[in-house]
Amino acid sequence: MWCDNCLLLLPLRGGAIAWGVVMFLYSLAGGIFLLNWGQYLFFVFPEWQIYGGIGIGVAVAAALSILALSNRSYIWIRVCKFIWPFIIIICAVRCIIMIVELQRGKDKIQWECSNGGQLWTDSAEAGYGGSASFPTGFCTTGFSSLYAAFIVGLLVDLVFQMYMFFLVWRFQKRLEHYSNMKGPFYGGYYNA
Repeated sequence: MWCDNCLLLLPLRGGAIAWGVVMFLYSLAGGIFLLNWGQYLFFVFPEWQIYGGIGIGVAVAAALSILALSNRSYIWIRVCKFIWPFIIIICAVRCIIMIVELQRGKDKIQWECSNGGQLWTDSAEAGYGGSASFPTGFCTTGFSSLYAAFIVGLLVDLVFQMYMFFLVWRFQKRLEHYSNMKGPFYGGYYNA
């Protein structure tokens, strides 16, 4: 028995495109945030750039999935199905490392908030800071709220990525299942 709508929250193709747009937007925003202000949260030089780059990479994979779904391209759907497991594993490792590093840098983040949002002394001496200052909204919420929000956000991101992989896989199976049918044109779905 073939189940066309199992575990779908929205219609398959349109819902997967909408899901991909949401993933693209928040991954792009998260990647840009980490690239601009990551040095205030992570204190080893390329760390925030790596995390931000991975976020941009997730956005690119989501955009590629959107294009493959919108074109109904079997080849690009297979490419996306191949890419998503690697991205999920990389993001799971990133999630664990980010949570550990945020906990390790807790005192430095609290120092930055206590000193008007200026960059940690060692980071400033190394020249990591740019023209941007630490957003004051993060300091008013407190570290425990920031830490909990990061954990929840990273875990929700992983769940979203797994569901996107499921949607891409499901759409590939639908394309394979209905490859011999001609569709609604030229004689209907079951043109014998």
